[in-house]
Amino acid sequence: MAIWGWPLIAIRLFALLALLLVCVPVYYAASPFTARNPVPPFFLRLVGTISGLRVTVRGRRPAPGSFFLANHVSWLDIPALSGASGTAFIAHDGLADFGPLRWLCTLNDTVFVARNRRSTVAAQVEQIRTALKETGALTIFPEGTTSNGTDLLPFKSSLLSAIGTEDAGLTVQPVWLDYGNEAEEIAWVGDEPGLDNALRILARVRPVRVTLHFLQPLEGEERRDRKAMARSAEAAIETARNELGQARR
Repeated sequence: MAIWGWPLIAIRLFALLALLLVCVPVYYAASPFTARNPVPPFFLRLVGTISGLRVTVRGRRPAPGSFFLANHVSWLDIPALSGASGTAFIAHDGLADFGPLRWLCTLNDTVFVARNRRSTVAAQVEQIRTALKETGALTIFPEGTTSNGTDLLPFKSSLLSAIGTEDAGLTVQPVWLDYGNEAEEIAWVGDEPGLDNALRILARVRPVRVTLHFLQPLEGEERRDRKAMARSAEAAIETARNELGQARR
């Protein structure tokens, strides 16, 4: 890490702590008066800004009542997506093992699921359906983990059972998070500890630029069943990546 990295990390951590101390009381003050508290998306947007994230949004703007299927590269995906759309998230229950992180996730209406326990899928589906009604928008990362940012991992379909063809009022929309040529540098993959990845990003002088491509919502046969939705979303993101890759050459 460069010599100027640690002072920059200290400044950003201080700013993040100050932001948290301001937003938490406002969150609890606003909670009795709103069904979907506006403070978490605002907080996450500023978390991204303080961390050096610069977000560009392209494509069809998300409609109220949306279920986003997005690729997953970094923890920065969370402030990027929430700040741009107000979405809550479906997260692996391993995050719930760390109390302070679980508390922060809960403030943003995160739905914790055990993806590796097939016996609980039915209960998780019901939990997701309830959360969709309460939050208005949910995001799942169907890859199940972060990728290196240059390749997509296969999309898993089990939790997409929460969405049926009868849910006509629900928009199912693929989202491609594009970190450009720096994707591999930003990505949190392999055996790198989460803290090391966070510090590495907070030490950057250059901003982290990400483009959120809100792609065409799934329709018709693309929503025939959960496997079709997973397959169609993965194909839509892969097609967008290939088309933009050709345009960049």
